[in-house]
Amino acid sequence: MKVCIVGTGYVGLVTGACFADMGNSVWCIDVDEEKVNNLKSGVLPIYEPGLEEIVKKNVGGDRLHFSTDLKQGIDSALFCFITVGTPPNDDGSVNLSYVFDVARSIGQYLEHYLVIVNKSTVPVGTEEKVREIIRQELTARGKAGLEFDVVSNPEFLKEGVAVEDFMRPDRVIIGTDNVRTAEIMKQLYEPFMRNQHPILVMDIKSAEIAKYAANAMLATRISFMNELARLCDKVGGDITCVRAGMGTDRRIGMQFLHAGIGYGGSCFPKDILELINTGKKNGIEMEIAAAVHRVNERQKYYLVDMIKKRFGENLTGKKFGVWGLAFKPQTDDIREAPAIIIIPALVNMGASITAFDPEAMEQTKKVLVPYASQIQYVDNMMDAVNDADALILITEWRQFRQPDFIDMKNRMKQGVIFDGRNQYAPSQMKEDGFEYYCIGRNGNVK
Repeated sequence: MKVCIVGTGYVGLVTGACFADMGNSVWCIDVDEEKVNNLKSGVLPIYEPGLEEIVKKNVGGDRLHFSTDLKQGIDSALFCFITVGTPPNDDGSVNLSYVFDVARSIGQYLEHYLVIVNKSTVPVGTEEKVREIIRQELTARGKAGLEFDVVSNPEFLKEGVAVEDFMRPDRVIIGTDNVRTAEIMKQLYEPFMRNQHPILVMDIKSAEIAKYAANAMLATRISFMNELARLCDKVGGDITCVRAGMGTDRRIGMQFLHAGIGYGGSCFPKDILELINTGKKNGIEMEIAAAVHRVNERQKYYLVDMIKKRFGENLTGKKFGVWGLAFKPQTDDIREAPAIIIIPALVNMGASITAFDPEAMEQTKKVLVPYASQIQYVDNMMDAVNDADALILITEWRQFRQPDFIDMKNRMKQGVIFDGRNQYAPSQMKEDGFEYYCIGRNGNVK
């Protein structure tokens, strides 16, 4: 089958590469000519484990192609996936201009039956708008009778394991009212469903809501655990014990019950805000979603509050080593990352920062330009703690789990650790001579 993918970000590039890996002829289209030329040369715009290898293999096999020409992409294609960005507006609503631009362009070039698949995360009712835009463009060209269909097919890819998620999905959701279209979509996805996980066919609006509902539920678990962690720090409990007591209940489970310094990335923050906004538009106060968002925003400053209690509000002359900048491990994505909140807050109090991240330093440099004079980026994690008054662990990359603590202690000015991801045991840190602050585990936090 020929598949056209419009947009070469996380979702589009992973989707296109994985479809090509199953033998389909895939054309990935993007308006950014430099990005397209880089992709043709094997240079990817993002870091995602396993993606570079699969892209190069399928480009070499003449199954994966990159172009700026949408007309070329949809020519003889059966599917056209819309995977462009849907960034938030200032009021929390989703900016759908890129989605609508793609729909408009499809309508201008469409010459045959095409299944337009909306894979971008969009609010309920977007399918109707996309369909109407395409219909208007066809009418303007005198081709109002040309048949096409629009499907909702939300993505559930986790950055850091996106290729694995696409190749072995928990489920695939297809939102359509057309039985024939549902069968065509099932045929496309059949090679990925050998694990017996389901393809769920439902109405379009339910499919559009399902993505927001799933992310909101996961974000709720995270924020709830972070509230419990604050309570544990106050009264002397251990959030890891609380997690065990909760998570071993079969009705709850252990996933997404880790306390930390808040969620980030391109999905959870944006999707929570859009869910709140959609509720408001329809006269419904999404109170739980609103509380989840408030708790998460507050949690990003939790380490900053700990640091102020330990060192005071004037941090002039203090140096902090930072481990981890990306919003999660195995990605270079810093969108809504706690690091881009914590670091400016410390610099504004007079601190200097030495930072290390395996993948996200270049992206961070672009965002934290106003603070560049107070931030040094190093290529070795241990160099980040040289002469530091404290280490701040923000992202839980694997290589941070078992460092040489003796070497760390010798390099640091003061043996103080603020662990935002609970990577170490408080008892072991005390035994090793560190002053250790963590999240909800009653380390040195009073």
